[in-house]
Amino acid sequence: MDINECLEKGYLIKITKKDDLIKKELEESEYDIDRARKAFDDEDFKWSIVMSYYTMFHSARALLFGLGFQEKRHFAIPIVLEYLNKKGKIERKYINYFNAAISSREDADYHYTYSIRIAEDNLTIAEEFKERIKEMINNEL
Repeated sequence: MDINECLEKGYLIKITKKDDLIKKELEESEYDIDRARKAFDDEDFKWSIVMSYYTMFHSARALLFGLGFQEKRHFAIPIVLEYLNKKGKIERKYINYFNAAISSREDADYHYTYSIRIAEDNLTIAEEFKERIKEMINNEL
């Protein structure tokens, strides 16, 4: 599936860029990474993994809002990231990070599979992903 198919099926919609939505999503991302760190420090590795994913999710939503898109299904986000990668605007590793975070969150939530190592890895990639997305937004994408 590509962006055009996502738009046709309503998984992604065009919107007018709204700076207040971008700011709100970035704030949510900061909140989520703080919660992920706290959960990790409290040895609540499952919740740390979940909140690391949401750090990335909200960062990505901010990016989409900056591009004039809103996702209606989470899987539309990596499709937009792929599009940006093909345009040379984002490195492939960030798509891999996002997909890994989805998988880790699902494993933690639905299969009760989580560990300190996975939580630590997710914290690291979530922080890097968040900072890269903020850089893109600050540089006007």
